[in-house]
Order: sequence, then structure tokens, then C-alpha cells
Amino acid sequence: QVQVVESGGGLVQAGGSLRLSCAASGSIFSIIVMSWYRQAPGKQRELVAVSTNSSTNYADSAKGRFTISRDNAKNTVYLQMNSLKPEDTAVYYCNSVIARDRTMRGYSYWGQGTQVTVSS
Repeated sequence: QVQVVESGGGLVQAGGSLRLSCAASGSIFSIIVMSWYRQAPGKQRELVAVSTNSSTNYADSAKGRFTISRDNAKNTVYLQMNSLKPEDTAVYYCNSVIARDRTMRGYSYWGQGTQVTVSS
């Protein structure tokens, strides 16, 4: 009923930029929260950026370089990544907390993950 699809991952040179997209579709009444996580090999999954209707927040490692934004008409969230470093290399995951009806009860949906590799 609800699907989250990511795109935009790939290989990029250090110092370059990359934009990830995450589109939600299906039985969506309202998107409550959209966020980006990442997980590098041998490391814990970490929260990178969060977007609500009224605010955005970033991990310290992302602040000043990454920007999370929404296109509400498309039910899509973006992660613009600038000044990329090799330590940004990870699988990036999109998570959406979605209300499916007017009760506004939130349900969590994950994207499939997309690989981002930053070369030196």
C-alpha cells in the first residue's frame, strides 16, 4: 500500500556533490517525518538528517554540507550532499513516517538503500 523508492546513489569524487531522492507512494494521508540514515561497513547505522513540517535537523557530521528538503506535491524528500569526503561512503537509507488516514497514526517505511561511494 505504501512504497518508498530511492535513487541517486553512485560514485563521486571527493569534494563533489550528489543528490539523493526518496519518493513515497500509495495510501498516504500525510507524511509526518522523512529522514536519511547511513551505514558504513562495520559501523552502526546513524541518523544523518530529519525533516518535519516545521523543522530540519542534522547530524554534526552533516551540518553545513548536507541539506534535506521536501517536495510535498511529489511526496519526495531529497538529500543534497556537497563537499563530499571519503568518510561519507556508506549505504544511505530513507525512512518515512506516514499517516495513512485521519487518525494520524504513524507507520514507518524504509527504502531499499542506495550506495554512495566517495573516492579520494
